[in-house]
Amino acid sequence: MMTSLPSGAVIRAHFPALNRTEGGHAVAYFDGPGGTQVPVEVVDAMRDYLLHHNANTHWVYPTSRETDTLLESARAAGADLFNADPDEVSFGNNMTTLTFHIARALGRTWGRGDEVVITELDHQANVAPWQALERERGITLRTARMLPESGTLDVDHLMSLITPATKLVAFGAASNALGTITDIAPIAAQARSVGALSFVDAVHYAAHGLMDVRAWGCDFCAVSPYKFYGPHAGMMFTRRDVLASLDVPRLDPAPNEGAERLETGTQNHEGMVGTRAAIDFIASFGSGTTRRAKLVESLAALHRGGDALVAQLWRGLEAINGVTMHGPRPGNHPRTPTLAFSVAAMTADEVAAALVPSGLYLSSGDFYATSVIERLGRADEGVVRAGCACYTTKDEVDRLVAAVARLREP
Repeated sequence: MMTSLPSGAVIRAHFPALNRTEGGHAVAYFDGPGGTQVPVEVVDAMRDYLLHHNANTHWVYPTSRETDTLLESARAAGADLFNADPDEVSFGNNMTTLTFHIARALGRTWGRGDEVVITELDHQANVAPWQALERERGITLRTARMLPESGTLDVDHLMSLITPATKLVAFGAASNALGTITDIAPIAAQARSVGALSFVDAVHYAAHGLMDVRAWGCDFCAVSPYKFYGPHAGMMFTRRDVLASLDVPRLDPAPNEGAERLETGTQNHEGMVGTRAAIDFIASFGSGTTRRAKLVESLAALHRGGDALVAQLWRGLEAINGVTMHGPRPGNHPRTPTLAFSVAAMTADEVAAALVPSGLYLSSGDFYATSVIERLGRADEGVVRAGCACYTTKDEVDRLVAAVARLREP
């Protein structure tokens, strides 16, 4: 029998940020797609590391060896989250920095006649690094369309762009702006059929669905732990043989084996420790015998809970005169519990600002998904984004719907 999530009160007790008030209202954080709140377990793990184990790596004295052990445990946790091996899990400042790093390494062997496929549905972090190679190395970019009416990727168009000239296909597991989930395995398989690599941005997806790089068949998968209850850091899976082949920028004395090949300079050790704690926090909702088994159960339960909340939110908002919903309707296409909407005669920033006095925190603008917002015809006004996290409640959803309805009252 599948695991059910603990009660909302039990989950929320882990998050001190939820005690914040605004204008007499408890703050409801709908800004999770830009960065979730952090449970005490993550902060405690980082504090313990900094106060009792802080050192640089690979020396013989105790705190250095303790640091080595803690960082390897972070890789093991990341491996369980990705369904990979620990030596395929690298850390960095954030997903964007890691992606630029990978792009530079790959680009050293690419030139004119080589092609990279990107998409209009993606965050700029999985677009700009490949655009840089177009300028610097003369490669050709091919861009797959999104379908504005459904907020989904035109997969047939993407598949048609993959040819023997393709070196890499870069696409997202889920849209950070619209919540749209894309089926990864068929795209990765098509890339592999022509000898191309696949790079998956799972930053938005990781908090809401189970990652499985083995089943997906991708070569790279990047996430940002601060989107799944962790600290500001980046984490990346790179398939072992690809990792070994990369001509990465590095210092000669630095480790040149395994995942550390990608880790330029001293890493954010406390961030790595906090990432492990965040993964363990998510796994704590499951009841399996291994961390991976617990993650399978807990992420399935989180996905079910998120589906119910986003359906409730969509129904409430679409019933308000003057509110336009963007992206796939719940039930029509796989999605995360993140949706975008706009209110007639108001910019997205104006809507978000008007909701603050009601204790509702939402993000607004383009969220670095600039092509998505342009295709929606909202380049100037932006959209408002509401994301549900593990601590979001039905009552908070009702509060948001009621507050938006008040914006439309004469």
